Amino acid sequence: MNESILPKRLRELREKNGYLQKYVADKLGVKSNTLSGYENGTRNPDPEIIKDLAKLYNVSTDYLLGHETEENKYEYFKNKIVTEFPNIDLMFHDMESLTGDDLEEVYEFIKFKKSQKK
Repeated sequence: MNESILPKRLRELREKNGYLQKYVADKLGVKSNTLSGYENGTRNPDPEIIKDLAKLYNVSTDYLLGHETEENKYEYFKNKIVTEFPNIDLMFHDMESLTGDDLEEVYEFIKFKKSQKK
């Protein structure tokens, strides 16, 4: 495992999701200073915490640990759309040919359209 990749990815994913350290720490059942240690590389999370972090951020443990160079954008944005817009009926089986970048655009478009209706 590349030791510097885990803290970097944990911080990037938390910020990308708009989560505060306290929120993530509470979800994991750890103290905020423990999570801070994970993110700055002074502490190493145990395997269960790594699994919980991967689930929370919707990435693989391999991605967190630096064994994958890119997160699975397709699955990430598919799950983000389903979670954030549960009333949108998308036929994902018809979208299998889309790339992760394509699905990111779909997500951003839905978010934009929803914001116009407020």
